[in-house]
Amino acid sequence: MQKLKHTCLLFILLLCIYDSSVLPSLFPCLLQGQFHLNGMHKAGDVMLGGLFQVHFFSVFPDMSFTAEPQQLTCHSFDVLGFRQAKTMAFAIDEINRNSQLLPNVTLGYSLYDNCLTLGVGFRAALALINGQEEQIILDKNCEGSPPVLGVVGDSSSTRSIAISTVLGLYKVPMVSYFATCACLSDRQKFPSFFRTIPSDAFQVHAMIQIMKYFGWTWVGLLISDDDYGLHAAQSFYSDLGASGEGCLAYLEILPWEKDLTEFQRIVGVMKKSTARVVIVFAHESQIINLMEEVVRQNLTGLQWLASEAWSTAAVLQTPHLMPYLGGTLGIAIRQGEIPGLRDFLLQTHADLQHNNSYENSMINQFWEFTFKCRFAPTPSDWVESGGKVCSGDEDLEAVGTELLDVSDLRSEYNVYKAVYALAFALDEMFQCEPGKGPFNNNSCATLQTLEPWQLVYYLERVNFTTSFGDPVSFDENGDALPIYDVMNWLWLPNGQTKVQNVGEVKKLSFSGEQLTLDEDNIFWNFKSKKPPRSVCSNKCLPGTRLVRKKGEPRCCFDCIPCSDGKISNDTNSLECFSCPEDFWSSPQRDHCIPKKTEFLSYQEPLGICLTAASLLGTFICAVVLGIFFYHRGTPIVRANNSELSFNLLLSLKLCFLCSLLFIGRPRLWTCQLRHAAFGISFVLCVSCILVKTMVVLAVFKASKPGGGASLKWFGVSQQRGTVFVLTSVQAAICTAWLVSSSPSPHKNTKYHNDKIVYECVVGSTVGFSVLLGYIGILAFLSFVLAFLARNLPDNFNEAKLITFSMLIFCAVWVAFVPAYVSSPGKYADAVEVFAILASSFGLLLALFGPKCYIILLRPERNTKKAIMGREMER
Repeated sequence: MQKLKHTCLLFILLLCIYDSSVLPSLFPCLLQGQFHLNGMHKAGDVMLGGLFQVHFFSVFPDMSFTAEPQQLTCHSFDVLGFRQAKTMAFAIDEINRNSQLLPNVTLGYSLYDNCLTLGVGFRAALALINGQEEQIILDKNCEGSPPVLGVVGDSSSTRSIAISTVLGLYKVPMVSYFATCACLSDRQKFPSFFRTIPSDAFQVHAMIQIMKYFGWTWVGLLISDDDYGLHAAQSFYSDLGASGEGCLAYLEILPWEKDLTEFQRIVGVMKKSTARVVIVFAHESQIINLMEEVVRQNLTGLQWLASEAWSTAAVLQTPHLMPYLGGTLGIAIRQGEIPGLRDFLLQTHADLQHNNSYENSMINQFWEFTFKCRFAPTPSDWVESGGKVCSGDEDLEAVGTELLDVSDLRSEYNVYKAVYALAFALDEMFQCEPGKGPFNNNSCATLQTLEPWQLVYYLERVNFTTSFGDPVSFDENGDALPIYDVMNWLWLPNGQTKVQNVGEVKKLSFSGEQLTLDEDNIFWNFKSKKPPRSVCSNKCLPGTRLVRKKGEPRCCFDCIPCSDGKISNDTNSLECFSCPEDFWSSPQRDHCIPKKTEFLSYQEPLGICLTAASLLGTFICAVVLGIFFYHRGTPIVRANNSELSFNLLLSLKLCFLCSLLFIGRPRLWTCQLRHAAFGISFVLCVSCILVKTMVVLAVFKASKPGGGASLKWFGVSQQRGTVFVLTSVQAAICTAWLVSSSPSPHKNTKYHNDKIVYECVVGSTVGFSVLLGYIGILAFLSFVLAFLARNLPDNFNEAKLITFSMLIFCAVWVAFVPAYVSSPGKYADAVEVFAILASSFGLLLALFGPKCYIILLRPERNTKKAIMGREMER
């Protein structure tokens, strides 16, 4: 090959130096050697090349370099690859019979077998673009059409990369029907490469769509050791990372050789993994080797996802393997119909004329494989061992050959579209009007001057629709419209197998990929007859957050419950979110709910009891007031300063009523009014008691000789003035407090996170303390004075009753302070209300209980004589 290259380069240099009219006759281009390739040929005005996998394996000769190496040999005939080659021949024959497409131009073909080997495929490609003729004599102008104008193939990404790299240098168009590597979409590296099959980038997207559909986030990936598998793995890593739809539990590379140790290790990894879904981007031969080990280790319970390379492989659909591969889902090339193909395939006949050459050896090898015979001359001992000799007249239709099965045309349909794409490009080229062409000086290409790069120009603009109704065009990267069928391997009860179409996945113009599945018809090879679960970690429930496991893929995580007051309703949330201020997390931590509100309510038992007590006290005060007013002329009422008694009863009534301001939801006005009303009411009450005590002392002192002057300081006006002044001081304190820092409603969440406690904050603690302190001073002073007057005549004054009442009052309010400070929320209000009611009831009962008893039950004691009796006795 190297010698051929040097010879051609030297010949081109000589053409540039010597007269071209002499050179063709003196220096013809001689082919230094020929590749012995299995082929199939037909002459035509324009030749198209084809590369197909007609054999599974090849055997290379010994490379000792002591003699010229022998040609390699291919074995294990592949009927499917031969059917693809025959489909190309059929398409060209159909085009030649079509008067509307390429009129007056006959297409020919040269088709070669690549033997599933890069070296053979590369040799075949060079044979196509260089020709196989031993001597080439150029015309006078060194011009002429190349041996082939375009190539259909190859079936492998690796071979397509290598071949297209060379063909791209000479702008020879190559239209692949099976090479899917996304790397081939690089227009800089492969400027003349096209394909009628979607790239692996879309196939990976399709796989991810299926994973997403069934919720599979934890999968294993097996790939072939070539560009097809390696680029698929790269796409999976990048696309899964970008989409966040799943993770790879493991990635293993399947060797080409039958390495038992390596396959044992790979199956062992699959067996240990928790992933129940296995995606395989590999070729049939590798899957066969893998499944042998799967069967040996009896690895069942897996859901297989097949790439288009083996999703419809009949060689794997055997009773031996279906217990393991049954239910497989696969991405398959778009199925199409090719009318007339079967009739054309039936016309296949052996070529006895070229039996010993490689010209149409592909057909003869098929014949020998199908009829289990050999053409003459047969190998030694062939006949003696019972072998048959092929006559060429065998009946093809009588043999159950896979060649004639046109019920599931997929790769063949891509071959068909590839040939027609080249034909439509040629047709458009030949319809070019001189002077209106796309090339230099508006020139057009002609049949005599046609060059491959000109065909690339028209191929980029091809746009037609097949008879099956599928549009065919190429984007800026040379890729066809992405669309796949989704296949399912059905294992029937009678042991037979069937591959059925259960959906499709295609790319839409604006909304990405669209997956359509007929889930009801999918066969699942599990007892449950349902899709398996394949996750590393179950999705976090609402109310929990996701915590990644260190050193593990992102699909492996723990779920931690959200703390109080935080929620999470996203199963993929890494953080819990705090609820708004007035909301709290639900018990499930999946949504926010309004916080419960707490305050001393009229509806709750405690509020009802306190309200009832307050109203009862008010009612008793009104009753006592009525009794006193009704009996205002009696000695016991008059002797106890009836005006101060009436004022005291009114103030006690206000004390009972002000407690109602502490019940109910706090408002600004209730917060401001409650403490002012409480402070003023109690100061008014205590002031009356204080003045009453001082009057008792003054009257008793005036009854002594020389003590009459003391009464002039405690007349009615002085009593009223004293009460007014003492109460005004408290009113001033309240006014200053409300103006400077008044109490206000407050939503307290310190006591309970899930509750809002409505309370009144006192605003200024100093103001509140001064208010209470002033009441305490007056109460203490009243207590001291009453205590000093406790030994006065019993029937004459109520000093003992005042002493006892003030003792109760002071005890209640001394106990109130620590109880109030330590009580949370509504209970602080309840403590204050209780203190108000207790002290008010204490004063009411202690001061007015005995008097009412005498007035109502012992009227005989309600006389001046009875009241003054003891004193007169003295």
